Amino acid sequence: MQKTIIFRAIKDQSDAIAILVGELLQEIMDRIGIDVFHFDLEETKERLVDFIESEKNFVFIAIDELSNQIIGFVSSYEGYALYAEGAFGTMAELYVKPSYRSQGIGKMLIQALKDYGDQRGWKRLEVTTPPLPQFDATLSFYEREGFEISGGRKLKRVL
Repeated sequence: MQKTIIFRAIKDQSDAIAILVGELLQEIMDRIGIDVFHFDLEETKERLVDFIESEKNFVFIAIDELSNQIIGFVSSYEGYALYAEGAFGTMAELYVKPSYRSQGIGKMLIQALKDYGDQRGWKRLEVTTPPLPQFDATLSFYEREGFEISGGRKLKRVL
């Protein structure tokens, strides 16, 4: 029986996490059929080290105790807004390796983040998923975890 443990990531785990980030981005692009991300492994590793050290991101990892491998992660950052009644967290990425899905690992990662947010005084946790049929299962997963649709579409402008 597989046992998974959840830890807050440290900078020394950035190499393994960066590989998972690449897998996540590739999976998204494969689903939508468009290359929308520029992924550079070395840049991502460096960015992760900075984000973890400076606490720009809070990253939790799932480790398979049998293989001692990182099999998933969730990253988030803290924001502040009047509509959110103060501090809140935004999940930037959540990824579990495909062979480990449907085993409760995503739920465990979200729970670790919720517990962390409670400690930091967050009023809410937000996540965005594309409003595309390819992500209906992702939306259903988040709804099962207690997230509610709060309206709007996520837009961006490259600077």
